[in-house]
Amino acid sequence: MDHNKSITASLELAQIGWVVPDIEAAVKLLGQTLGVPAFPPPEHVRAEDLAMTYYGAVVPGDWLTTQAYNGRMFIELIQPLSGSSMFHDYLQRYPLGGTQHMAFRLPVSGFAAITAALREQGHALISEVDHPIARMAFFDTYQALGLATEIMGITAEGWTAVQYMEQAG
Repeated sequence: MDHNKSITASLELAQIGWVVPDIEAAVKLLGQTLGVPAFPPPEHVRAEDLAMTYYGAVVPGDWLTTQAYNGRMFIELIQPLSGSSMFHDYLQRYPLGGTQHMAFRLPVSGFAAITAALREQGHALISEVDHPIARMAFFDTYQALGLATEIMGITAEGWTAVQYMEQAG
């Protein structure tokens, strides 16, 4: 148990992920009305390009995404376009959109232990990405929390990218 406490002590809430039906409307509301710093133009993302799994397999799926840093955490917006993903599932279930996930980050050295602990507690792995800047795993924590939980294991290269994004925000 002490080992798990030392790992979870390095976890920090890093991101709120909203799935929205209209990313431009969300950017306008958050930026112009609520004062969230400028969002970069939305990027078109394909699950296949990231080798992002969806219940264990890479399947066709694409979406628009952008994120801004508000001085404390990242705010990510995702608009599903076509195919299959946890984002598409969410928007199908909640057509008006909403908070789909919260992301916690820690050094990549603690990633395996925290994701193993979530699996041991019975939380199914929905999606996973192994990227040069971070390993990311999304768990089904809907029953316990009402949303998915993302764990981001940040690499050394990733911490540099995070610092750059925070400074730009």
